[in-house]
Amino acid sequence: MGSLKPDHLRTIREAMDRGLLPRWVLTDPDIYALEQEKIFARTWQFLAHESELPRPGDFVTRWMVHDPVIVIRGDDGVVRAFLNSCSHRGTLLCGADFGNQKVFSCPYHGWTFNHYGELVGVALANQVWGPELKREEWGLRPIPRLQAYQGLIFGNLDPAAPPLTDYLGDMRWYLDLIMGRTGGMEVRGVPHRWVVEGNWKLLYENFTGDPYHVQSTHRSTVELGITPNRTLGADRKGYQVVLQNGHGVNVTLYTEIPERPFQRMPEETWPLFRRHLTPVQHDLMQRASVFVGGVFPTLSFVSPLHGTEGDLYNFLNFRVWRPIDPCHVEVWSWFLIDRAAPEGYKQAAYKGYIDSFGPSGTLEQDDTEMWARVMQASQGWMARDRTLQYQNVMNYLMGWGRVDPDPGFPGPGTAYPGLVDAVSRSTHRYWFGLLTDGADGEGDLG
Repeated sequence: MGSLKPDHLRTIREAMDRGLLPRWVLTDPDIYALEQEKIFARTWQFLAHESELPRPGDFVTRWMVHDPVIVIRGDDGVVRAFLNSCSHRGTLLCGADFGNQKVFSCPYHGWTFNHYGELVGVALANQVWGPELKREEWGLRPIPRLQAYQGLIFGNLDPAAPPLTDYLGDMRWYLDLIMGRTGGMEVRGVPHRWVVEGNWKLLYENFTGDPYHVQSTHRSTVELGITPNRTLGADRKGYQVVLQNGHGVNVTLYTEIPERPFQRMPEETWPLFRRHLTPVQHDLMQRASVFVGGVFPTLSFVSPLHGTEGDLYNFLNFRVWRPIDPCHVEVWSWFLIDRAAPEGYKQAAYKGYIDSFGPSGTLEQDDTEMWARVMQASQGWMARDRTLQYQNVMNYLMGWGRVDPDPGFPGPGTAYPGLVDAVSRSTHRYWFGLLTDGADGEGDLG
């Protein structure tokens, strides 16, 4: 564990037992090094949506933290993923973000690979290699596990990892709700990317477990009329749902079916909700205002209402928080919309996305500024002190010992009403359990 001594791990555990988290875990290089081995090499990570690869030969290049990946649909229609690295001398094989290729040719020495990752061409093969080069031994390295759910393609670097469906657990119910509600979603455009100051854990929990920040950080968007007022009152109730494996969801529901149900989706799509959802999901979807959640460790999503021209539109925004180092994250952001929605609605919703959660969007700028301020205040001596002599902790006590789960919530998971830190505390437990190979990773979540 490098210089992470047992005392340091004990400090983390003792803080979590009190609903707190040491602040130094955001910036500590030893923590980050351990996360590479214990978390990112063993958990399922989102790579692409099937709509990004509609034809044979279509490919995208992605990252699993520091491992470059090519995801390609073969001429047999099957989606595969390989390490984006030539097997000859390790060069980054493909530098394009997306495209359609029959083969990939290495720019360094000219080795060429097909859709199946097979080595099919070697420059000057007969002159310099001869029959001694066994091409079948020098294909691209496949990503050990590749599975999909509701069109979402995930990879895992651990050959012994549990199936994706087991890892998602009850999150599948919510993915069925937001991804399959009208028969399927599609990605519009390409994912935007930008680098921010922040630690990946901070960004993940900002979406998955922190609705508390909305009233302060995003207040201006309500005042400008591009975001609905989400203040909970007699007509709306919020829930934070704790799920397995560090996942979580926040759901805001109207107490009665609103005049424009189904998050204001066009009326012609309403029959599709009844066709593709269970009765319980259908009822919940009718009353839904917003969904926000995350699949641990680096995927977050939000299904909000935003607009720019006098009306509000629903869309689905997927995020991957790709760590670059302990203090910087490359944000990947996808816009998804129901395939069955009218074209005009799709275009209007995309504008709403760009103005809210795009790289220059109002909400995005709000969050980016706050993350940077956290990191700027977390790199000094007092913030990095591992002994906690300065009470150097972050507070996750909201709802601790005060809010009980609501047994009447219609979906799976443990649902807490109102504003609580339950998902963040659960995520911290799971994160710590992975760091310590399961030791001391369980306990009372408060």
